[in-house]
Amino acid sequence: MYKLFLLKRRLEALAIFPFALLGRLIARLRPLEGEFDLFLFFPFYHVGGAEKVHAQIAQLFPDKKIIIFFTKKSQGDALLSQFKAPNITVRDVSRYTDNKFMYWNNLIWRGIAAEYIRRQRVQPLVFNGQCNFAYKLSPHVPKGVRQVELIHSFCSFSYIRIPFIPFYETSVMISRDSIRKHLELYRKFNVPAAFGERIRLIMNGIPIPADVAPLPEAARLLYAGRGTSEKRPWLVAAIAQAAGEKAGMLGPLETAIPADLQGSCVFYGEQSGAEVIDRIYREHRIIAITSSTEGFPMVIMEAMARGLAVLSTDVGDIPYHVQHGANGWLISHRQPEAEIVAEGARLLREAGPDALAAMRERNIAYAKEHFSLEAFAAAYRSLLSN
Repeated sequence: MYKLFLLKRRLEALAIFPFALLGRLIARLRPLEGEFDLFLFFPFYHVGGAEKVHAQIAQLFPDKKIIIFFTKKSQGDALLSQFKAPNITVRDVSRYTDNKFMYWNNLIWRGIAAEYIRRQRVQPLVFNGQCNFAYKLSPHVPKGVRQVELIHSFCSFSYIRIPFIPFYETSVMISRDSIRKHLELYRKFNVPAAFGERIRLIMNGIPIPADVAPLPEAARLLYAGRGTSEKRPWLVAAIAQAAGEKAGMLGPLETAIPADLQGSCVFYGEQSGAEVIDRIYREHRIIAITSSTEGFPMVIMEAMARGLAVLSTDVGDIPYHVQHGANGWLISHRQPEAEIVAEGARLLREAGPDALAAMRERNIAYAKEHFSLEAFAAAYRSLLSN
């Protein structure tokens, strides 16, 4: 199977060669201004856990010249400012690379970006943050240029990336569960074992609050994230309704919650200000995750660092960090949604103030020990420094 993937990639390369060549010619006529140490390719700058990680990575190198290409149309610009700095140039090329009616522009831009990289006086490093365009670009990047990828979870990109694995010196993954699933996929598709040895675990990190004073009164349940199908935020609303409570909804979630469940929700909308997000976390006692698949969500890190207990399905690396009954509760994600709701509501009703207080102390201590930015920063600085 792996050889068929490679053959397909090579046949596609022949078909798009004229477009890529045109892109190279355009780049020579309109060269990139300035010299850059790092070329970063990200899909979006709207609010999301992956986007927060990408912004953190970009800000780790104030001593280097960085250019960021955003290649997909973002749903808002709430996080865009977090990618900016005096040493960072931002280019949103999504109107060319994310237009299915003028798809040839995507092909041309592969040549443009490759030529930009080739014309640098000192070879830069190319970093792909789970970006489809960057995978398709990777065969065009000059030989000798280091390429590194970050894949956040086992998902559609796990298959998209297979023909392009040989071009990446290192494949960063954020969870043990994701690594396990990718290695299983490699074996299934007969990917050479040597590529499995290129995988490196780097867990995400977060700023740890200096102090987290308890509130005398606080709401209980909070969901923070997107309203996509695999996240299933409507289950959080249903759990709250079944338990006779309300769920805080942090994110663009109004359209993701059915009308009959919206009365059990308090919608905070999409927020990007760190102080506002911090306040909302602190005003709640339990973070809820009802995903069908995950790596390890940043919202759990952020919530645990502020003392929230975790009510979550047992997906991704969550069971590595959440011990049922000790610092949260785990629900099997394999059961029907109605059973997830029933079990979640039961656990919520049984969560007394003494149990939540004990979980609060355990989670704050755990987050300080395991989720700090220091290890995250050191790992990426070591990896991405030429």
